[in-house]
Amino acid sequence: QVQLVESGGGSVQTGGSLRLSCAASGYIYSTNCMAWFRQAPGKERQGVADIFTASGSTDYADSVKGRFTISRDNSKNTVYLQMNSLKPEDTAMYYCAAAFGRPCNIFRWRSPTEYAYWGQGTQVTVSS
Repeated sequence: QVQLVESGGGSVQTGGSLRLSCAASGYIYSTNCMAWFRQAPGKERQGVADIFTASGSTDYADSVKGRFTISRDNSKNTVYLQMNSLKPEDTAMYYCAAAFGRPCNIFRWRSPTEYAYWGQGTQVTVSS
């Protein structure tokens, strides 16, 4: 059974940094699209970044470009989200998502329906 387990969330002040991790286990292809989403209370789930695990190619939401970096360690089946220069508007529950066995769709990667597997989420809170 496939599982995605996020960790690394917490509370920081504006300008601080956090690194989220998503460890995948179960039946896993070697080429996958992995993504981070976030959802604030009362808002829709938003695609933050994605990475194609085979090549390392990435996409980012405009709101996080230059501040967040997605990366992967294929030997550990783990994807990371390094978040720097955090702002209060980054406050949300952050979710890891996976679409196994295929690359990311550059036109649809922000859509939650592209991903069959989800983690339970980790809370990020940024105070001003």
